Formats: sequence, structure tokens, C-alpha cells
Amino acid sequence: MNKQAATTENGTSSRIDEGAERVKHATSSAIAGTKEAVERAADRVEETLHHATDKVAAGAHRASDKLDEAGERGRAAYDATMDRADEWLEQVRDYVREKPVQSVAIALGAGWLLGRLLRR
Repeated sequence: MNKQAATTENGTSSRIDEGAERVKHATSSAIAGTKEAVERAADRVEETLHHATDKVAAGAHRASDKLDEAGERGRAAYDATMDRADEWLEQVRDYVREKPVQSVAIALGAGWLLGRLLRR
């Protein structure tokens, strides 16, 4: 009986070892598959983030360019306005030099009218 018990014990032990090996192999396969799936997902996330970052950077560049253009247009408009104001001032000076009496009369009339308007 001792032989039979030893054979049964060896058979059971070998089946346990085979089962353990199958579990190890299945676990390793499952982990490897999971690793690949996680790596693919991480690659897709990274690619999407890079694409989004590129889009945001391009938008920021466009906005910066638009602001620069608007600043240039603003400076040009300011310069044109200042030039026009200088021209008007020069015309007023010339008019006052040419017609001082009329200029004083106009200034007095404008002052009187402004005073009347502001009193009310």
C-alpha cells in the first residue's frame, strides 16, 4: 500500500505542479496583454495631448499676431490723428496771425456762448 500511496502522492503532486504552471502561464499572458493595452492607451493619450498642445500653441500664435497687427493699426491711427491735429493747430495759428481782430471776436463769442451753456 505504501507504493500505491506514493504513486498517488506523486500524481497529485505533479497535477498540482502542472496546474500551478498553467496558472502562472495564464497570469503572465493576462498581464502581458494588459500591459500592451495600457501602453497603447497611453500612446493614444500622449498623441492626443501633443495634438491638443500644438493646436493651442497655434491659436496663441495667431492671437499674438492679431494683437500685434491691432497695435500697429492703433499706432498708425494715433499718428494720423496727431498729424491732423498738428495741421489744424497750424491752420488756427495762421488764421490768428492773418486776422487777429476776427480771432479775438470769435474767441469772445465762443467764450460767452460756452459760459451761457454751462450756467444752465
